[in-house]
Amino acid sequence: MPAAIACKKLTHHLKHGGLIAYPTESCYGIGCLPTHPHALKKLVRLKKRPQNKGMIVIGHSLAQLQPLLERPSEKTLALLQNEWPAPKTFLLACRRQVLPLLRGKGRNKLAVRVPAHNGARRLCKMLNMPLVSTSCNRAGKRPCKSEREVKKQFGRQVWVIGGRVGSRKTPSQIIDGESGARLR
Repeated sequence: MPAAIACKKLTHHLKHGGLIAYPTESCYGIGCLPTHPHALKKLVRLKKRPQNKGMIVIGHSLAQLQPLLERPSEKTLALLQNEWPAPKTFLLACRRQVLPLLRGKGRNKLAVRVPAHNGARRLCKMLNMPLVSTSCNRAGKRPCKSEREVKKQFGRQVWVIGGRVGSRKTPSQIIDGESGARLR
């Protein structure tokens, strides 16, 4: 199937609430559009994830993530431009319209990252949209490291994007964008 047709089908799938799984720095991520409430609910149910936990959103650049965020300070912007792409997730002030299920109930910050994984970054660029990126596993289980593991655990409930997982052994760091405190 030509790449343009596959991209159109994948975009249609996401815009209609579909879930996808794709390789990231340390494991397969599972995600959806960060602006699609039905897809976010489906993702939480599928993973059996607590609803109060926020999710990470990835993009191919800070500019792609910006519509979800309040304008960061010049100091924070400089930090992000120096750090990304990297396996570092930053908690930044988000716009009020960001769904509570995405940012975490009662929170006003969103976890965002420009991944060090070329495939994940390229996927966001190709789709021209940011994606939710949470580990591809049911709550409490080991994250999937291969396309085969994803299919075994989730079957046809997600569209699997094949590829190699990065060599990182641990998930991305999580850093508060204001204080610089490392949270994970």
